[in-house]
Amino acid sequence: MDFLKRMKRRLARGSLDRLIDPRHFQPRLPLPARYSREQLLGALEASSIDGSAPGEMAAYVNADFERFIHTMGLVAEDTNGRSLEIGANPYFNTLLFRAFRPSLKMDLINYFGGEIHQAVQHVSFPGFDGIPEEIDMAYFNANLELHTLPFEDDTFDVVLFCEVLEHLTNDPLHAMMELKRILKPGGQLVLTTPNAARLENVSAFIEGRNMYDPYSKYGAYGRHNREYTRHELVSLLKHCGFDVQTSYTANVHDDIPPRAEHIGLINAAIDSVVNRKHDLGQYLFTSSINASPAQAERPSWLFRSYPPEEMV
Repeated sequence: MDFLKRMKRRLARGSLDRLIDPRHFQPRLPLPARYSREQLLGALEASSIDGSAPGEMAAYVNADFERFIHTMGLVAEDTNGRSLEIGANPYFNTLLFRAFRPSLKMDLINYFGGEIHQAVQHVSFPGFDGIPEEIDMAYFNANLELHTLPFEDDTFDVVLFCEVLEHLTNDPLHAMMELKRILKPGGQLVLTTPNAARLENVSAFIEGRNMYDPYSKYGAYGRHNREYTRHELVSLLKHCGFDVQTSYTANVHDDIPPRAEHIGLINAAIDSVVNRKHDLGQYLFTSSINASPAQAERPSWLFRSYPPEEMV
């Protein structure tokens, strides 16, 4: 009863016409100096892969452009050495890092089915400064859940693991440990993934809408199979021996709006949980250091049905 009274009071004083905005609680967009949003976005929009029509990926670039910029902002401008990008296609992060983190030598991984092999995709790019480029993006085709990546231990200074974790079907721990193996001690892991507890999902559940990803024509890896909350992602990173340096959520495009008559209720529900409004962004952004040995067992909050001796 006390809870219901508190909710009614919060609902009475909460805004009935304006939904809480996650952008008020996230870092500013770290655009490179002397470049405008329009300049960067226009160049990415006009890129093409293997002769595809320029602008074919325009909707995707427009929707997620800010995600690419936030991701790049997690890596310091003067970072150097060798980096690996997992799931590089369609190469928007790759193009940004080539231009604005030029001291990093980039290796690429994609997975289009089948066994490990090397391949190349050709990218036509108009350039952020208007100087066209024709780029052969050489990559290894490899499944991070099943394969041992074709690199020696302690190879990379930076690993970009962006918008891939949510696609894994049965063993994200294997993937994390493989990345840890090839990352140098003290190396940086940049991991981004959708936020399961984002405002859009909160609104959907309150309104009785489903928030699960639809089935994909591209099979199991074409959909989101398991999303994470901010706390879960930090817990997974710590379990694997990573020291989390940066962790935040951010919106990168407009939220799907709830019905107007539900805004006050949604605001009141969020307001009733301490600090909840800081974790409502659409995506999780993390930067971590490979700092210590991983735990050998599987975390029980993420796995089930394994023998007890394999769980912690």
